[in-house]
Amino acid sequence: MASPTVYFMRHGQTDWNAAYRLQGQQDIPINATGRKQAAANGQRLKEILGDPTAYRYVASPLGRTRETMNIVRRELGLPVHSYDTDDRIKEISFGLWETYTFKELEVDHADAVAAREDQKWSYAPPLGESYERLEARVESWWRYIEEDTVVVCHGGILRVLERMLNGTKHEDAAHLEVPQDRIWKWTSKDGGVWL
Repeated sequence: MASPTVYFMRHGQTDWNAAYRLQGQQDIPINATGRKQAAANGQRLKEILGDPTAYRYVASPLGRTRETMNIVRRELGLPVHSYDTDDRIKEISFGLWETYTFKELEVDHADAVAAREDQKWSYAPPLGESYERLEARVESWWRYIEEDTVVVCHGGILRVLERMLNGTKHEDAAHLEVPQDRIWKWTSKDGGVWL
């Protein structure tokens, strides 16, 4: 079977993204900017896909990714809620650090924040995940992607996919900026590229 083409999008912006607050697996909705980003990504996909019905659609089950996917599908002229969700592409868990900004964490946990920055790929916050652990979760999902697919997920998931699929070094992938207003296209021929 031919290798699939997969289009990935990060969910639209949330108020917590704008405030640099760690969301992790907290269920935070997208804001007005996020809705505009999702609509623009949907319009861009409409120009790219040809026949949107020829693709499978999958989102993280968190509200911000589902709302983004609903908007994207509306822009594509598809039934809004007719897609799959998968727990394995939920955002990385920041455990006890969720709801805080790094600035707030540095007040009482400066050593832990510094340790994470020094070993960002392998460091797990208290009761949270490392990118290393997240990679195993994402890999268990990726091995079953066999058809052309559109995915709405999270920044952490896209960092892991960049490492897995493009061979980016661990620490470079961990620090990768992941835009919310662009689409990451992956094919076996070209690897992953931002559109």
